[in-house]
Amino acid sequence: MDEAGRIDDPAHMRALAHPTRLRILGLLRANGPQTAAMLGELIDEAPGTISYHCGRLAGAGLIEPATGQGTDRRERWWRAVHSSSSWSLEDALDDPERALAVSALDRAVARTYAANFEAYIDRAATYGREWVAAGSSSDRVMRLTVSELAQLGDEMWQLAEKWRAVGAEHVEGDGSEQVVVLQQAYRWPRV
Repeated sequence: MDEAGRIDDPAHMRALAHPTRLRILGLLRANGPQTAAMLGELIDEAPGTISYHCGRLAGAGLIEPATGQGTDRRERWWRAVHSSSSWSLEDALDDPERALAVSALDRAVARTYAANFEAYIDRAATYGREWVAAGSSSDRVMRLTVSELAQLGDEMWQLAEKWRAVGAEHVEGDGSEQVVVLQQAYRWPRV
C-alpha cells in the first residue's frame, strides 16, 4: 500500500464525500482487504450497495481489487491504494468548483470524526479502565502568528509520524489495539 494519496480532482473529492464511502475506505485501511459482503456486515448495508460504492471509490483511484485473497473466485476483494489521503482547501480557494468539492469532503470527514468519537464514548465502559485512562481529548485556544501555526502543525505531524512507526511494529495479540489520533490546528472561527 502506498503511503499517502493526494486528491486534487473535484470529482474524486465528491466521490469520497459520501459517508458510506468514507467508512468503506476507512475499514479497508484499518482492517486490510475485504469483500463487499464483509464490509456490508460491518456497515449494515447490502453487498450490492457496498459493491456500487466500491466501484465509485475504485473509479476515483482510492481502492482497487485485491488479488490473491480468499479461495472463492466469485468473491471480489478490495484493498485501499493508499494508507492515507490528503487534499488542500488552500489550493482550492481560487477554483469555485474545487472549493465546493473540498468543503463537501471536509464536512463529511468532520461528521465522521464526530460519529467515531461518539461511538467511543458509547463503548468506553467496555474497553477497560486503563484504555480509557490512556486516551485523551482536549482543546486549547492560543494566540499564534501564521508561521507559528504552520510550525505547530509540522511538529504535530512529526510526532504522529514517530508514533505511527512505533505502531507499525505491533501485531494483533501483543497487547496493542488500533487507536485514532486526530490532530487539528486552525484559526478559531469564534462561532
